[in-house]
Amino acid sequence: MSHSSRRTFRSTAVAVVGGVLAATAFVAPTAQAHDRDRDDDDRGRRLVDLQVLSFNDFHGNLEAPSGSSGRILTTAGSVDAGGVEYLATHLKQARKGQRNTVTVAAGDLVGASPLLSAAFYDEPTVRSLNRLGLDAAAVGNHEFDRGYKELQRLQRGGCLKDGAGANNRNSCPDGSFPGAQFQYLAANVVETRTGKTILPAYTIRRFQGGARVAFIGMTLKQTPTIVTSSGVRGLRFLDEVQAANRLVPVLRKQGGNAIVVLIHQGGVPPASTPFDYTCQGGGRLSADSAILPIARRLDPAIDMIVSGHTHQPYVCNIPDPNGKSRLVTSASSFGRLFTETTLKYDRRTDDIVRSSVKGSNLVVTRDVPKDPAQTRLIARYSELVKAIAGKVLGRVTTDVTRAGNPAGESALGDLIADAMLADPSVVQAGRKPDLALMNPGGIRADLTYASSPKGEGNGVVTYEEAFTVQPFNNYLVSMDLTGAQIKSLLTEQWSGGNAGTATKILQVSKGFAYTYSGTTLGQVTLNGAPLVDTQTYRVVTNSFLADGGDGFATFASGTGKYFGGLDIDALASHLGAVSPYTPGPLTRITKQ
Repeated sequence: MSHSSRRTFRSTAVAVVGGVLAATAFVAPTAQAHDRDRDDDDRGRRLVDLQVLSFNDFHGNLEAPSGSSGRILTTAGSVDAGGVEYLATHLKQARKGQRNTVTVAAGDLVGASPLLSAAFYDEPTVRSLNRLGLDAAAVGNHEFDRGYKELQRLQRGGCLKDGAGANNRNSCPDGSFPGAQFQYLAANVVETRTGKTILPAYTIRRFQGGARVAFIGMTLKQTPTIVTSSGVRGLRFLDEVQAANRLVPVLRKQGGNAIVVLIHQGGVPPASTPFDYTCQGGGRLSADSAILPIARRLDPAIDMIVSGHTHQPYVCNIPDPNGKSRLVTSASSFGRLFTETTLKYDRRTDDIVRSSVKGSNLVVTRDVPKDPAQTRLIARYSELVKAIAGKVLGRVTTDVTRAGNPAGESALGDLIADAMLADPSVVQAGRKPDLALMNPGGIRADLTYASSPKGEGNGVVTYEEAFTVQPFNNYLVSMDLTGAQIKSLLTEQWSGGNAGTATKILQVSKGFAYTYSGTTLGQVTLNGAPLVDTQTYRVVTNSFLADGGDGFATFASGTGKYFGGLDIDALASHLGAVSPYTPGPLTRITKQ
């Protein structure tokens, strides 16, 4: 059955201007008449049962994720989970017998995706989500990885003029791309020039029996600090609470008393939390969870919150400003879980009965039949990506891992920093970089010696494996920094925005070295000579750090910035040049 024919509701999506409903943007929908002759005293007859299915942080994981990314912790231990072929089946099974059901998501559906999707600009994931039956989704920070115009293309469809596969990527390999059949929502992201939201702020869903529910979608207001500046240039990210609360009276004027917020911001439960963690029986989210102050300040008229971003599993009740319990959910990441929420809608009040809202996280186990439509889609793109994925880049003689030594230096960090330094694309007017700095959070997997299940052979590194290590498609950027600024960057590993957080030890290229003790920087050298505070050095990093990402604000003060090629292409080229590669001793960073 097609996605459109399965649905039991109509919808309207609306944009806002400067946080206010645009008078010309709304087209009044045809309201389904309520049977006002029913006996309002008969509560059972005036209540409508609804089901909300939700997930978050899918990140283009069409194939079943492997390793720890493909497992979920249960009270009985960890189990294999995820894979869109299984997710589709689980969602279909959950919808059986449900007269009124809707499927929504809380952002980061694309971006930092495996090569199967990323090689085609995440068009395969959008097609997959269409077949999955997704209805609406908040935008996440990763939806801005390639800029908001690209996000709008994913919504509306159309092909990129990418030279038929330039840079190991190919838009529209079959000649067309229809765009998302689900609605992306961005209530708190506006164009600076026009004040208009880049996508609709909300959508209203109408169900059989007269129920209607509004869904507001938002991303975290800190998005500009965690994506490259080019991805959010010309945009403003409004406060999440203010953006949502301003919409409440707008929705009420349209009879939208039942409101659900989809937000790409989340919380953190205790470590080693089972998938079915709840805030009942004394459980609670960490006190510094970003979702808590948001949930506590969102208008009491909002009935439920679907969250994401932290990749954590939880189903919690957090009091609204009136002290009334309100459900807040998150379904981990990579399609390993989905949340089923059941609720009752009162046709007399046109609102959700808050006490009826019950949610639970469900594991996407792999013991169900695969969905044939998803299997066909994966097979098609698996064939198309072979020429890119299977390209052999070089060999390694042992595992090259991202695990840091006591000082925070890793073998894979050394390799990537050396690749950045060696890449000719960042040489400006003959000026070669003196050193390279790489953020450890951008290293997403290890290079293992053992052959993958695809059988390329022990020690062989393919483009697909390298891409899994660096999946963000950041550009390399060279810039001028003084010795004092470089030292300032090194102290920002444990100060400023990184104070009190998990220390982010920058990975450094060969020839650059430093020592530290606690939060005190020691000796800093380049090719054995002390770094001179007043001397200017040429530094290469990725575009995320170049904009001051990960709390390294000094990068933003660099001058003479010059953009080179993609970081993954630098790694691919360097692997070929140093093959067979054996990691050297980890002596560039010393903790005293």
